[in-house]
Amino acid sequence: MKKKILSAVLCAALAAATLMGCAEANNGGNDTNNCGNTTTNTTVSEDTTFNIGICQLIEHPALDAATQGFQDALKEKLGDKVTFDVQDAQGEQTTAATIVNGFVSSGYDLILANATTPLQCAAAATTKIPVLGTSVTDYATALEISDWTGATGRNISGTSDLAPIDEQENMLVDLFPSAKKVGLLFCTAEANSVYQIKLFEKALEADGIAYQEYGIADSNEVQAVVSTAASECDVLYIPTDNTLANCTETVYNIVVPAGVPVIAGEEGICAGCGVATLSISYYDLGYQTGLMAYDILVNGADITTMSVQYAKAVTMKYNAEICDKLGVTVPETYEAIQ
Repeated sequence: MKKKILSAVLCAALAAATLMGCAEANNGGNDTNNCGNTTTNTTVSEDTTFNIGICQLIEHPALDAATQGFQDALKEKLGDKVTFDVQDAQGEQTTAATIVNGFVSSGYDLILANATTPLQCAAAATTKIPVLGTSVTDYATALEISDWTGATGRNISGTSDLAPIDEQENMLVDLFPSAKKVGLLFCTAEANSVYQIKLFEKALEADGIAYQEYGIADSNEVQAVVSTAASECDVLYIPTDNTLANCTETVYNIVVPAGVPVIAGEEGICAGCGVATLSISYYDLGYQTGLMAYDILVNGADITTMSVQYAKAVTMKYNAEICDKLGVTVPETYEAIQ
């Protein structure tokens, strides 16, 4: 919780510096400067071009797919009337804050925040420019909203990558009915990972299965923590966690020799080190977010009342290579990850 508060404070501090400059450029509050732009067009002229800033937390397949889906949706709708400034925060909160502050000072028409940290930084950077999130698990947790109604009531909406946690837990139980202890691997600095872990724990408790949390602060702790978890548990679970998604090779090199299977929260992690996942399509999620952006930019939809949307379908998938190495047999209803 302290880390999450620190994250919000740091993003806010960095945002304040940029917004102060915008205020000065506004000549004492004149709203002609784009730093205070809110785009809700109901009529779009033929020469209108929309400029969109995309801040992606880190490069890995799930987030890459969401960004691509978002761009494809808007290109299909707007053709050459939309431009994108895509920037990678390289997993750094301060970099994400700098990126979104730049988008605000440039007066972009809309900001896409791909993952929780960029969303938090964008929320701190502007209260006027529409901000859409994607690859964000729980908006109430990310934005510290206690009276969640489905919409933020602010200049923020988007899509959630939350797959049904109880169904993921059912998958673990079905594939490994003799498991006595489950290790829960996650990054403690990622609020949405913590949120998923708590939901998974409730499902395990309902089935009377013991578990142990194995939290990492950053990627430097992955090898040591995963080694401990693999030596103490029968099965491991990793939620949709950006830090671990970027360290699947390290996880693979520990769990496969140890003979310990991993149930993953999303396909990218499963492809790297897991045996099975109940996965959403991040491309489809990004595409869905792009359609929301079009509705805001062109149709004048009110983002403050726009409900957060969820993936429309989930698929049971498995990693054939790792399953073969660990002797895991999955039902025919599972789809192999290509």
